[in-house]
Amino acid sequence: MAAVVLGSGSGSFAETKIWADFSGEKAFAHVRQLVDLGPRVPGSDALEKSRSYIEKKLRESGWNVSRQTFSDDTPRGKMTFVNLVARFAKNGSVNRADKIFLLCSHYDTKIFDTLRFVGANDGGSSTGLLLEMGRVLAEKPSLAAKIELVFFDGEEAVEAFSPTDGLYGSRHFANELVKDNAVKQIRSGILFDMIGDRSLTVTLPRDSPPEMVQHIFASAEALHYRDHFTYFDHDITDDHSPLNAVGIPTIDLIDFDFPWWHTADDTLDKVSAESLQIVGKVAAYSLSEFDLK
Repeated sequence: MAAVVLGSGSGSFAETKIWADFSGEKAFAHVRQLVDLGPRVPGSDALEKSRSYIEKKLRESGWNVSRQTFSDDTPRGKMTFVNLVARFAKNGSVNRADKIFLLCSHYDTKIFDTLRFVGANDGGSSTGLLLEMGRVLAEKPSLAAKIELVFFDGEEAVEAFSPTDGLYGSRHFANELVKDNAVKQIRSGILFDMIGDRSLTVTLPRDSPPEMVQHIFASAEALHYRDHFTYFDHDITDDHSPLNAVGIPTIDLIDFDFPWWHTADDTLDKVSAESLQIVGKVAAYSLSEFDLK
């Protein structure tokens, strides 16, 4: 998870009710699998096993997964990172709509030399949620065809957050969209980060795209989860930042009020299947009732 920077609708997909199919328990099972692999730092066997697990589960649900591999300079020298990008495969081929909606998470964990950091909430919770979202969306191919799932590598700073240290995966992804003149193909996006806290309060960055905030709040209200969503009192630098910077409106669903952030105690017992279910259902409701109208 990244650093802090100081400073009612009814859509055509209402009948699908995809939010009702989202399972917090299934999302939690994915988190458990990732945590069991250990710290998922750049170059580690655990990170490669995480990639393979993510790819396997997505393909089982009918998604076509590609690896966006690149190298970047870091305070510890050049490192290789791998973003995973999934588009829904229909009849054996990728079905990409003119306008794609991004659903994103990071799956890496921060490097620590003096402690064992497994990132159950920070990296694990959002990745588990996104895998379950992939399963749910696959049940509605017409909706899934409008979605791109992106699992960012290198979100965590190698040393300390700066314009060049951290957000390696999302910066590369955004830059490639610009380079390929593909930004206009993206409608907008939702980033998930640290959304498994048992005491869930999703703290939206104050610079969030206003229309997307309205969608999330309205969705939470409709599902009787509004008390779990509020604003943070500062801007937040996270994987949504490079996307917003290139003109893709992206909201960060994050619970920054997490006492175990970047400590050895960010373990599985701090993550709740109920919290994963709340965020997953609200995001799915927002997608079907507002974002993809």
